[in-house]
Amino acid sequence: MVKTQDFDKNALEYDTWFERHKIEYAQELKAIKEFLPKEGLGVEIGVGTGRFSLPLGISLGVEPSRAMRSIAISRGVNVIDGTAESLPIENGLYDFALLVTADCFLDVPELAFREVYRILKADGFIIVGLIDKNSKLGKKYVENKSKSKFYKNANFHSVEEIRKYLEKAGFGNFEYVQAILPGDIEDCLELEIKQSYGIGSFVVLRAQKLADA
Repeated sequence: MVKTQDFDKNALEYDTWFERHKIEYAQELKAIKEFLPKEGLGVEIGVGTGRFSLPLGISLGVEPSRAMRSIAISRGVNVIDGTAESLPIENGLYDFALLVTADCFLDVPELAFREVYRILKADGFIIVGLIDKNSKLGKKYVENKSKSKFYKNANFHSVEEIRKYLEKAGFGNFEYVQAILPGDIEDCLELEIKQSYGIGSFVVLRAQKLADA
């Protein structure tokens, strides 16, 4: 998460995606809320412009892009400069950590998830929202990423890949929900949030910190 130039130059354009895709945004928020603890201290890693932390009530974020931090701060989110691979946070401080579509920008996923493990309290949770690269939307993103200002250097993951990284970092007790987005199912008349994954393009995975790994 250190290649920030494109986000610094185009932060406002990135932020307006959520205005242009209100249905998708609402579904993603709804899916995350399924797994968000009702209480406890949380942090969002790769907070971006604060589009998730603010409505989800997460007061602290970590973000390496100066321009993205500025927008999030203007929304009332407390943001510190840092990367997922080297979090400027003390050990065992948080009850849960959230990463939303940040996995594809991690330089070293194994190190990033070990860092999340480090900052979580015993039995704390990591919540990862991702565009599944095996989904309809994920395949489109992978195919067209060279044309994107934001995703040209991205490395999209499948749910199974993220699970393996998390298991190596010391997480277990996995749970999943998927958001059915427009275009995921032909002639879809009703958008849904469903347990498990395999249909929806946006998947939320929650795992728990196990005994010291």
